[in-house]
Amino acid sequence: MEIVYSESRLEYYMQHAVNASPEHPILIDDFLQDAIEIDVDAISDGVDVVIGGVMEHIEEAGIHSGDSACSLPAFSLSQETVEEIKIQTRALARELNVIGLINIQFAIQNGDIYIIEVNPRASRTIPFVSKTIGVPLAKIAARVMAGKSLQEIGFTKEVEFPHIAVKESVFPFNKFTNVDVLLGPEMKSTGEVMGIDKTFGRAFAKSQLATGIKLPLSGTAFISVKDTDKSKTLKIAQGLQELGYRIIATNGTADYLNKNGVTAEAVNKVKEGSPHCVEVIESGEINLVINTVFGEQAIKDSFSLRRSSLNQNLPYCTTIPGASALVGALKALKEESLDITTIQEYHNF
Repeated sequence: MEIVYSESRLEYYMQHAVNASPEHPILIDDFLQDAIEIDVDAISDGVDVVIGGVMEHIEEAGIHSGDSACSLPAFSLSQETVEEIKIQTRALARELNVIGLINIQFAIQNGDIYIIEVNPRASRTIPFVSKTIGVPLAKIAARVMAGKSLQEIGFTKEVEFPHIAVKESVFPFNKFTNVDVLLGPEMKSTGEVMGIDKTFGRAFAKSQLATGIKLPLSGTAFISVKDTDKSKTLKIAQGLQELGYRIIATNGTADYLNKNGVTAEAVNKVKEGSPHCVEVIESGEINLVINTVFGEQAIKDSFSLRRSSLNQNLPYCTTIPGASALVGALKALKEESLDITTIQEYHNF
């Protein structure tokens, strides 16, 4: 799978896709740029449909759902949008006569709701949702498939809960020297972790710590983003500066930030010669990295930057939504230290 932005790249992909799988057709979808992806898990007995959870992906649509972090409940959607998604979920489950679990992936762009796919089965998010709401969804679904109704089981209403849970993916990048850490439509993760707390920032922070990443409460942030992301990066850089972080950026990004009131020191890209950003990272001067790129050549040119970040075990973000969530986590950690609560205590609400 690949997201194609140019005719030349489409021709390249078509040639290689045919060689890789000549007996299967090539499917082409219209890509929704800058869309929010939503996962919904529900149980249907053919009459009643109960929503297990509406999850909002942190990374934008286009990142494989298995690789994207997600939040339950949704953290940025309006209540009206969430209710409309629930209405559509119930309608689809009934129309398809689903008996058991159903997973639906939606995309939201400019207020419009799109259906990406509908799967009449359990999804990888079922354990995450079940732990969040304190209900064994797979067990209930098995009983429904064996002939019990949701009324007979006693599961007829969506569970309301006061906490926030964040699912984060675990990647094996450090075991493969030539693999890029950039996320895309092909799944690369090999596991998942979960963070629960009373706010999104704290829950996201816990999920990052659970993957083995150390979140620095001070130090230097390195930023290098593609042109279309520069305006979106401004708020992130401002947040880091307010938290006391020093900012180093590649020349174009640094120039944009400085012109817009954020103090940023400039450093060369690797192709621009020494001293460059990889040397600064490998010197131990950088504590977190934000890097977005566009285009085949730019991805190749910045590969060493992302690998050096990985080798230094630095928190790194390759999407703007991921970087925004990270800043929120750092702010939450600065305001109050994390505490530990058992999963059972969360369900005694």
